[in-house]
Amino acid sequence: MAARYHTFQQLGAEVLGISTDSIYSHKIFAATSPSARSVQYPLLSDRTQDICRLYGVLREGLGYAFRATFIIAPGGEVKFSCLNPPEVGRNVPEIIRVIQGLQFEAATGLGVPADWQPGMPGIHRDFAYTGKI
Repeated sequence: MAARYHTFQQLGAEVLGISTDSIYSHKIFAATSPSARSVQYPLLSDRTQDICRLYGVLREGLGYAFRATFIIAPGGEVKFSCLNPPEVGRNVPEIIRVIQGLQFEAATGLGVPADWQPGMPGIHRDFAYTGKI
């Protein structure tokens, strides 16, 4: 996420990192990890586990959350969610593509087909177009 943060900013997206770790853990992580030094977005501590529980990603009994991604529209609606197993990292280009697709749909009213990339046409989401495009 940190390596592509500038792309998120260009898209007008806010990025937050939230974990059940304490603010002290975040501080040590930022001070000792070379990858953490490039993090420019807020790292939030959810020590009460309320946020993780609310979003359904808390590993109850273990005290930490699954690695998850949520794209939330300005009005507060969750438009996208992805839960990664602990062994698998995020697909940041796909998160960016989803944001671009949501913005494309908002601007054009057209749907975004599978494997869509910016610059490609959208599709009409009217049943009358089914099987015609």
